[in-house]
Amino acid sequence: MGRTANYSRQSCTIAATLEVIGDPWTLLVIRDAFNGVSRFEQWQERLGVARNVLAARLKTLVQHGVLEPHLYSERPPRNEYRLTAKGKDLYAVLVTLHAWGARHVYGETDSGLTMVHKECGQDLSPRIACGHCNAIVKPRDIQLVHAKDCPTVGEMLPRIDEKAA
Repeated sequence: MGRTANYSRQSCTIAATLEVIGDPWTLLVIRDAFNGVSRFEQWQERLGVARNVLAARLKTLVQHGVLEPHLYSERPPRNEYRLTAKGKDLYAVLVTLHAWGARHVYGETDSGLTMVHKECGQDLSPRIACGHCNAIVKPRDIQLVHAKDCPTVGEMLPRIDEKAA
């Protein structure tokens, strides 16, 4: 199923993020990049995604600065893709998605994958903490402050033509 949402008129950081990584294949590409996958053929084999779809997702991630291509073969020219600092900042998003899926999709059923905190040996239970005071933050602890005349997603992230991939 292709993504057809258009967030370009919204002034919202979540909508802007979805514009970059909101496609399910894209998140799985990023997940695998954190697990050491760096080459097109590896992703294609692991995900079973169509080659044209994978090529388009990789191109978009490169254009948005989430992945960076590095030439590993000149004949034929082939790149491997590495997470940039921007891409590495998605780590907490993936850990939180994993925890949500384990709790709300798998529930009592074993998903076959557990994240264990190496230092204490316990299952990881991610939490959101304030970067200033380190207090654990719950939704009721957050106040949304809306600024006026914010740029829209379309102004911040011009749409990338995936057909050119």
